[in-house]
Amino acid sequence: MIKVLIVEDDPMVAQLNKNYLEQIDGFTVSGRAANTDEAVAHMARTKIDLMLLDVYLPGLNGIDFLTRIREQNQDIDVILITATSDNQQIQQSLRLGVIDYLVKPFEFGRFEEALTQYKQYHNRLRGTDKINQHEIDRLFRKSSSRSEKILNTRELPKGLTKNTLAIINDVILSKAPDSFSTSEIADAAQISKVSIRKYLKFLSEIGYLEETLIYGVGRPIYQYNLNESKSGQIDRYL
Repeated sequence: MIKVLIVEDDPMVAQLNKNYLEQIDGFTVSGRAANTDEAVAHMARTKIDLMLLDVYLPGLNGIDFLTRIREQNQDIDVILITATSDNQQIQQSLRLGVIDYLVKPFEFGRFEEALTQYKQYHNRLRGTDKINQHEIDRLFRKSSSRSEKILNTRELPKGLTKNTLAIINDVILSKAPDSFSTSEIADAAQISKVSIRKYLKFLSEIGYLEETLIYGVGRPIYQYNLNESKSGQIDRYL
């Protein structure tokens, strides 16, 4: 089993990550830490394989903590989790050797993809001193993300139609610039929430919408805003 330490100061987000992790075979939650001091204390007691590290932590931030881990040559892989996709931060994290970079809010599918790819990487390298060029190529070759694939075509994902997209887009434009939820669009468009969620996910992936996960009582709720700077992204699909 791959032992994972979750370093996250927001208890609701930490619990959500724990719930996600427990749904994926081959992983076990070694512990949770609300700051880097707690993370250091845990690592002193228990050897871990992977750290899910939030960037914005009280005290020492995630990037500085990762820098310290690398300076100490600690044998720990890291998936960085952050609320921002700042270019400089991404470049710095790549130089520090992160396995993946997740931007909040992310859905289970993206989380599962990151963990599954890591498990493949971990299992291929475990128990062997040498691997051939073919295996090395498989380890370092990154497949295109779903959003990149979508943006390289004018075709809608399977199950989505232009007519329904146009109806949903009219409702979105009527609500802009205010934020809205899946339920609000479903009620206005008279379309099921399950279907609406698929369209909103697609529009978020192409950058047309900005998605925010709101934590409160009960399950987290997704809120959306029209991204004015990428309002033309939808044109090719209508």
